[in-house]
Amino acid sequence: MRFQTPLVPGRLIRRYKRFLADVVLEDSGIEVVAHCPNPGSMMGLQDPDTRVWLEPNDDPKKKLKYGWRLSELPGDHWAGIDTAVPNRVIKEALLARSIPHLADYGAVRPEVKYGTGSRVDFLLSEPGLPDAYVEVKNVHLRRDGDWAEFPDSVTTRGARHLQELTRMVADGHRAVMLYLVQRTDCARLRLAGDLDPAYAAAFDAARGAGVEMICHGTKIDRHGVEIASAFPVDPSPQGSMPNLAIP
Repeated sequence: MRFQTPLVPGRLIRRYKRFLADVVLEDSGIEVVAHCPNPGSMMGLQDPDTRVWLEPNDDPKKKLKYGWRLSELPGDHWAGIDTAVPNRVIKEALLARSIPHLADYGAVRPEVKYGTGSRVDFLLSEPGLPDAYVEVKNVHLRRDGDWAEFPDSVTTRGARHLQELTRMVADGHRAVMLYLVQRTDCARLRLAGDLDPAYAAAFDAARGAGVEMICHGTKIDRHGVEIASAFPVDPSPQGSMPNLAIP
């Protein structure tokens, strides 16, 4: 997935009201207000003076002329901020059959109604195979070593998705929870059970019922975000994870 407009660098002043960020542009020193396309806590990614990359736009329908897309991390690493990006990245990968776990499926349908008033991110089908219901989650929390963690705040909606996927397994379908890690300094995934114990419990129940849990990393630079290799998912029960200090 390539960004539509070349990104411009700046320094973060603050993020506020969840969807707004004040940024000083590096080239001009002008302070602008950027859209922050992320409803989560963004723990560890919104420190003042973080170098960030914004996507400018000239759309007259948009009040804000910049969108926050990336943050630079120590060690020449990157983090993707936009929570809409994972679905775009995964769609491209599914159509290209570049996700080994799901490469047998040729038909990819996004946003299909299922369960009790929900829409699955992708419904995959192929003659001779059970339909595969795929939910995608954005991951960009890191607190310890090379562990990526999900979620970074309580997600009742996320727990409901796990329950919906569990029902799909009971009906004879495949159900896949696909976590996409939008930062380049991680190599494996576990749940932040201390931040959302209910989600961790729902994860354990869903995995025990046959929901497939897979994770992929990403390649990120100022030009775009692409899917990378698969990450291992911690096989231990996630509902019993210890609390972690925030570095």
